[in-house]
Amino acid sequence: MKNWIWLTTITLATIVSVAGASYYFGVFPTTQKEKLAVSTTTSLYDTGLLNTIEDIFETKYPIDLQIISRGTGLAIKLAQDGDVDMILVHAPSKELPFLTQEYGVCRKIIAYNFFAIVGPEADPAEIQGLTTLEALTKIVEAGRKGQVMWVSRGDESGTHAKEKELWKAVNFTWEDLRSETNWYVEARKGMGGTLILASERSAYTITDMGTYLSHNNAGLITLKVLISQKEELLNVYSAITVNPTRHTHTNFNGAINLTKFLVSDEGQQLIGDYGKDEYGQSLFYPAVKLLQKNNDPLAYSIREYAFFNGAECPVEYQCGCPKLYD
Repeated sequence: MKNWIWLTTITLATIVSVAGASYYFGVFPTTQKEKLAVSTTTSLYDTGLLNTIEDIFETKYPIDLQIISRGTGLAIKLAQDGDVDMILVHAPSKELPFLTQEYGVCRKIIAYNFFAIVGPEADPAEIQGLTTLEALTKIVEAGRKGQVMWVSRGDESGTHAKEKELWKAVNFTWEDLRSETNWYVEARKGMGGTLILASERSAYTITDMGTYLSHNNAGLITLKVLISQKEELLNVYSAITVNPTRHTHTNFNGAINLTKFLVSDEGQQLIGDYGKDEYGQSLFYPAVKLLQKNNDPLAYSIREYAFFNGAECPVEYQCGCPKLYD
C-alpha cells in the first residue's frame, strides 16, 4: 500500500512538472494567428495609414499582418520571389506585367490621390501657375543653367515611374537627365527621405500628397506645393494578391480577406477619413464607389490611367473571386 501511494505521488509530481515545463517552453499547442505578409509602397506606410488599417483589421480576423515598406519596384520583386502574400502599390505600368506574367491575381483598386511637384518657397524656376508639362520644361532649362536642382527618387518606385512618364511626355529622356548630375540628383530613398533631401538642397521633386502633408505637418521639410490636382498627376493605389498557383505556400485566403476589408464600406471610409483631423484634409480618397459611377470625369480618368483592357482586373486574373468585381 505504501509503495502504491509512493508511486502515485511520484507519478503526479512528474505530470505536474512536465506540464509546467511544456507550458513554459511552448511545447503544448497554442492558438496562433496566421501570418499575412504585405509589401507596400512607402507612401502608404510613411503616412501611418497602414498602421491604422492593421489595428482594425487584426481585431476582425485572426491574422498577424506583417507590413514590409518598400518602393513599388522592390515590393513587386518580393512578391515575385514568393516572400510576401500580397502587395499594395501605385504603378499601373508595373502592375500589368505582374499580372500577365502570372505572378499576381485579384487586383483591386482601393484608393487614389494626386502627385504634386513641390519646391522651395522662392520658386526660382517660376513654375507656379503653369501646367505640369510647362513646369517640368522650365525646371530642366533652369537646372541646365545652374539655377535650380531636382531630386528624383531614383528607386524604381511608383513615384519614380510617374516621374519618368512625365519626362517622356515633355520629350526628355530620363536616362539623359540622370547623367546631368550638376542639377539632377537621385536620392535612392523612400518618399520621406527624398523630400527631406530636396528640402535640404532647396530643390524641386515630385511627391505623393500624403507623404508631403505628413512630413510638412511634422516640420521635417520646408517645401511648397507648386503644381497639384492635375489629371496627369493622378496617383492610383491597388491591392494585388500573389498567384497561389505560382507560390503555393502563400496565404491566399488571408490576402483576399484583407482586400475585401479594404474595399468594404468600413475600409473605404477609413481610407477617406484618414488625415482629416490632423491635416485638415484626407491624405487618400476611396476609389470603390467612385468607380461605380459612369458619368464622373474623375472616374473616367482613373479608368483611362489604371484599367487594363477596360477592367481593373481582367477576368483571367480574377482567380475564382468574381464577387470582388460585382
